[in-house]
Amino acid sequence: MADATKAKATALLVAGRRPGTDPLAAHFGVDDKALIEVAGEPMLSRVARVLADDPHVLEVVVLAQDPAALMRHPGTAWMTADPRITSQAGGNSVSGAVAAAIAARPESWPFLVTAADNVLVDPATLAAFAAGAVASGGDVALGLVPRSVFLAQFPGARRTWLRFRGEAYSGANLFWLARPAALAAVNFWQRVEVNRKRVRAIAAAFGPGLLVAYLLRLLSAADAIGRAGRKLGVRAVPVDLPTAFACIDVDKPEDHALAEAILIGR
Repeated sequence: MADATKAKATALLVAGRRPGTDPLAAHFGVDDKALIEVAGEPMLSRVARVLADDPHVLEVVVLAQDPAALMRHPGTAWMTADPRITSQAGGNSVSGAVAAAIAARPESWPFLVTAADNVLVDPATLAAFAAGAVASGGDVALGLVPRSVFLAQFPGARRTWLRFRGEAYSGANLFWLARPAALAAVNFWQRVEVNRKRVRAIAAAFGPGLLVAYLLRLLSAADAIGRAGRKLGVRAVPVDLPTAFACIDVDKPEDHALAEAILIGR
């Protein structure tokens, strides 16, 4: 197994559709959310390009129900000929697809996981996240943007906030799985994925003590995530990211408008 402190990461790029009609895909008149164009390029293509060009990424694996169909689009067709990009078909569960991709590549640790709607990810954010994840020594690391950082740049934008003692955070859709011990966290996510938008339900899955501590904001983000990880037998750590836009993924039309304005501004 590769040394997680030195090895290049295998990037797992989640691009599947969830059951039912995706309201954002329907809004933009496409079959798959990953093919929505932002600033003239499908989201899947834009994120895949950033990952493939990153010197710390060994391989990009696109995970979707039918990745070949996604890459037949004119805006993503370049991906089929790029030797840095492969794909793996999976079902409707994001965590299940991630688990299957890892099982198929047992010598490819560490893994960097992100999603096609993380359209603003850039080399500096990836570098900051990977450096923080490796330096932490954790089995699992997740990228977070502090609310104070976000509101300083985007005071009028809305985000979903995880509220801890001293600060609130929004997820950056970046996850680092350093070694096989991290599979405990992936397996747990498979059990609670249906509640992914319900923070209290996920906290409750770790037991009443952690739920109460979260609701009363008794714990910092590092303490709460660390305690949750210990419940699963892993060392879990947050990585604070200094870039406000890192937590802007494209879930709603207003997210799309904001992301497009930022990309055009670049």
